[in-house]
Amino acid sequence: MCTWIIHHANLMGSGKGTTGWFPIEQANVAYDHPADAPLDHAVLIDFVNADMGPAARVAVELSAQSARGLVQAILNALDDGEKQHAITDQPTPLLVHSSFVD
Repeated sequence: MCTWIIHHANLMGSGKGTTGWFPIEQANVAYDHPADAPLDHAVLIDFVNADMGPAARVAVELSAQSARGLVQAILNALDDGEKQHAITDQPTPLLVHSSFVD
């Protein structure tokens, strides 16, 4: 059964799709049945720019263990980079919101 639990995060960055680089404005994150990964359930991440249509999308399907490892690697990279570059001034966090559909 599908959960239809989706979390959204507004982003500022870039993604590379089939037609080249495009601005990323949002990530849609779910834990559900993957379309391609050989898993029963997976963390599904779509990096998108809705204003540019469906071609402006990068999709990722990860096992739960892989997703947790990715989260930890991101946090470690941020910590190390901020220490090495003496960054103490943190920007305002971007909006994160969730939805649940029965």
